[in-house]
Order: sequence, then structure tokens, then C-alpha cells
Amino acid sequence: MKALEIIIIPVADQQKAKDFYLQLGFEVIVEAPADHGQTWLQLGLPGQPTSIALMKFHGIIIETENMEKDIAHFTAKGITVGNIDTQPWGRFAWLKDPDGNGLCLHQQ
Repeated sequence: MKALEIIIIPVADQQKAKDFYLQLGFEVIVEAPADHGQTWLQLGLPGQPTSIALMKFHGIIIETENMEKDIAHFTAKGITVGNIDTQPWGRFAWLKDPDGNGLCLHQQ
């Protein structure tokens, strides 16, 4: 794993949350249709590599340079990783910590 990329914050009202974070100085990076009729809303502070996404679920997206290597490493340690999902914006594989918090590997 290379870096924390996106922290997904669960929100009840995306527009209200967006307005709040914009007032704090965040900028919209992506606002586009996503799966299940949702909108992917990603914001960041100017010049910073880590961003947030305001969604109906929580999670942390971690950048990786070699997804298969990381998955093999975790699997050898007994950690279950979901299937790789290939999208136009990268490849993703989800796993959960012991408390059910979502972690997602992302390779561009």
C-alpha cells in the first residue's frame, strides 16, 4: 500500500454536507453519478493529495501500486479481500477490519 487516498464520510444529506465543507475551504474534485443512483462527491483541500468523499457509507480508500501483490500478502495473513472490481477510474478491492470498517485498495 502506498498512501491514504480518500476517506469516505457517511452523510445523510450530501448537499448540506457539501455546503458545510465548501465553507471550510474544501473544493469539489469530482461530483458525478455513481452506482445505485448515488452521486460520488469528492472534495479536497487545495494542494493536498488526500481527499474526502461524502456518501451514504463509510470507508478508507488506500492507493496501491500492485493490487495482486497486496491481496496475496493479506490473504497469506488470513485477511479476506473481496473481488477486484475494474472501473474506468481504476481497480478496487474491498476488505473489512475486525469492527466492520471498510477499507478499499485502489490501483489506477
